[in-house]
Amino acid sequence: MATPTRAEKDSMGTLQVPADALYGAQTQRAVQNFPISGLRMPRGFIRALGLTKAAAAEANAGLGLLPKGVAAAIRSASLQVAAGDLDGQFPVDVFQTGSGTSSNMNANEVIAHLASRGAKKPVHANDQVNLGQSSNDVVPTAIQVAAVLACREQLLPAIKHLRATIDRRAKSLGKVTKTGRTHLMDAMPLTMAQELGTWSAQLASAGERIEDSLKRLRRLPIGGTAVGTGINADPRFGKKVAASLSRLSGTKFEQAANLFESIASQDGSVELSGQLNVLAVALMKIGNDLRWMNSGPLAGLGEIELPALQPGSSIMPGKVNPVVPEALCMVCAQVMGNHATVTIAGASGNFQLNVMLPVIAHNLLQSIELLANASRLLADAAIAGFTVREDRLREALGRNPILVTALNPVIGYEKAAAIAKQAYREGRPVLEVAREHTGLPEKTLRALLDPAALAKGGVPGKSGGGA
Repeated sequence: MATPTRAEKDSMGTLQVPADALYGAQTQRAVQNFPISGLRMPRGFIRALGLTKAAAAEANAGLGLLPKGVAAAIRSASLQVAAGDLDGQFPVDVFQTGSGTSSNMNANEVIAHLASRGAKKPVHANDQVNLGQSSNDVVPTAIQVAAVLACREQLLPAIKHLRATIDRRAKSLGKVTKTGRTHLMDAMPLTMAQELGTWSAQLASAGERIEDSLKRLRRLPIGGTAVGTGINADPRFGKKVAASLSRLSGTKFEQAANLFESIASQDGSVELSGQLNVLAVALMKIGNDLRWMNSGPLAGLGEIELPALQPGSSIMPGKVNPVVPEALCMVCAQVMGNHATVTIAGASGNFQLNVMLPVIAHNLLQSIELLANASRLLADAAIAGFTVREDRLREALGRNPILVTALNPVIGYEKAAAIAKQAYREGRPVLEVAREHTGLPEKTLRALLDPAALAKGGVPGKSGGGA
């Protein structure tokens, strides 16, 4: 049975649109022209697009360019778009015209259709909903608004939550000393609090970098219209839209100082994507550290046990795998790939316009969402609940030949190296071999080779070492 349709007209002619669709001819053409991926523009982008249209209606009403009743109807319909009530009315593929014109017109048509209900005459998608705007300034504005809001509402709180979880575990493990590793080989000892503190510090730096990037993303190209000159827009329009967006979103935005730059380039999005890439690098390091520490439990390091969440094998009974760190690392790989895409897309501006805006929106917002979700999952399902196998830590520490480093100032590097090699070769504790070859009292050796004291740094046996 054929789907009921209705006739809709645009500047290229008439075509059939699904009868229950709120969109019109230009959206339908895009659906027919781009049957590529089945991927739709992200929810965060549609939300930002709705907020932008609502802010534009407020600005145009304030400037006396739209009748107040029409502007109010447009604003109301736009906020429905922003709220997610109409996501099913946005069928255009991500891989479409590079300016995102199809998505902008999709919004204009849906909003015009809704705003026309109960009106004395139809609201026009171009002349009224899109008044003072171009796809070339609206779409990058929506990308930037969506990215800022997603970072503020999702990602930065998730990083904070993950850090708080790590810091809480670190505080409880401050007296647990373990063998350090460099090159995946035994190294000097440290506490688990110091090890987890490294992760927390990486995340703190990542959050600071993201916050700094958002300063530039808050500067919007709205009001520049087609190329940055602001043709067909009141000179006051862009600043008024930015002010309205700030009120509607609860987040500060402003009009960019140079509208040509902010339309011709997507450097701000590329910068943020780069900082998301750095966060992915940090999270992959944390995920892999957890996998190594959890490895075994018999043939690996076996230092910790992550929470058992699900059977690990369809053939090996009893096997349990570090599934959350593995999922995290896959997220990080995806984000790194997304950054490569955003980088290429960002370099694809020609003269006055970047022409890969939809794919930038898709990849940038996907990266933010994935990192936020994975960070919370890592905190709650892995770090909060892992247990420490202190017996394994003590065993490894007692046999760690690298502890002999602490004897360097007393007996010299060469003699210390010989003791380390013998201890390793014979599988004996360093303390035993050092007692045989140094002539130092056992009490002195125990003080010099105490792993907990060595984790504090400084010169062994002397006060004033750094923590």
